[in-house]
Amino acid sequence: MTGLALTGLRTAPSQVWGGVRLVPLIRDAPIADLRLHPRVYDAFGIVEVGPRTVYGSYVPHGLVAAWTDDGTPAAAYGTRLAGDDAPPPSVPVRVHRRMARRVEPNRLRFLPLHLALEGYLALHFGGPSIAWREWSADALRHGMSPRAEEAYSGAAVTGLQDALRIFEIHPGQCGVLVYAADALAAAFVVPHPADYRLLHPTLVQDLYGELVHHYALFSGPVPDFAARIDGTAVKDLAGLRAAAVAQVDGWARFHDGVMAGGLLDGSYTHQKVYDLGRFRLARFLPSFERRRENHIGETITADDGTLAYLKTFRLSDAQTRRGHLLSVLAAHDWHLARTAAHLGLTEAQVALRVLDSGFGALLRQDVLDGYRAAARR
Repeated sequence: MTGLALTGLRTAPSQVWGGVRLVPLIRDAPIADLRLHPRVYDAFGIVEVGPRTVYGSYVPHGLVAAWTDDGTPAAAYGTRLAGDDAPPPSVPVRVHRRMARRVEPNRLRFLPLHLALEGYLALHFGGPSIAWREWSADALRHGMSPRAEEAYSGAAVTGLQDALRIFEIHPGQCGVLVYAADALAAAFVVPHPADYRLLHPTLVQDLYGELVHHYALFSGPVPDFAARIDGTAVKDLAGLRAAAVAQVDGWARFHDGVMAGGLLDGSYTHQKVYDLGRFRLARFLPSFERRRENHIGETITADDGTLAYLKTFRLSDAQTRRGHLLSVLAAHDWHLARTAAHLGLTEAQVALRVLDSGFGALLRQDVLDGYRAAARR
């Protein structure tokens, strides 16, 4: 388990539109030897993730990473934007080979966020590892296939589209943290300011969790950041500049330590997906600790630890509970009695949690009926 750090980035004061807060992330030194550009799909995607295993979802766009091996600047090229043609009468279907696929030397196509979501959906996807009597024959034979989770597009997050259209993009901006009702919804980081300007509109096409959608829909306006300088302590222009810098630094410390603490202070399990020269593409899963924020996502980091790319998805409480339950079951070899002892519950209560989490098909029907009767007694 390791943490997450915004290495190479600094936090600028936020901008507010209703219940949406955007916090810009600035690079003083852009990364020139790794560039990202979009590949627009606007289609329902079927992705082959393994033998006889596919992943289906709405895939609005992919990202293509281009890098150099000698440190020279890389060009972001080959972008294909949606044209002015009339939309098709139905959503087309595209078939992709793998979530991340090398398309040319030093160019990798991957599906943003779907790489992370696949990692979450594949969590203990094979099901019970030992044929205890409680588990059904289908669970032992097929695991949790199929498995599905729900998400909302950014267009369904109230205020997000207007905020992205209206807010200023700062010089040197290479990322943004998106908040709904001051709950962290998503983090997005790219290597270069030109990449961010190109990809900024794609935030409205990304996927967001249930909690984010509800917070944006039902919350009122959030307060804006306002600098307050004691005029009696300012004697000259240099003093005014120093006071302004202190306000900005104080906001950054408060934001990184408090507002983004749920993301940055978490513990994550990272899985390497691909090596891109001196960079590494990886996805991460949280600890699924209850009663705290849990984010999944993907990163590209340089060999010196600099964060080149980041995209995150905040799990709902229900998704966190499912991840926690599966992790505890797997840690105890899917033995209900040992799992129940660890959680301080009865076997019947654990079995009913499995049912309430949407995994009832894993249990034999007669065993499940017995646990239901025991719970009623």
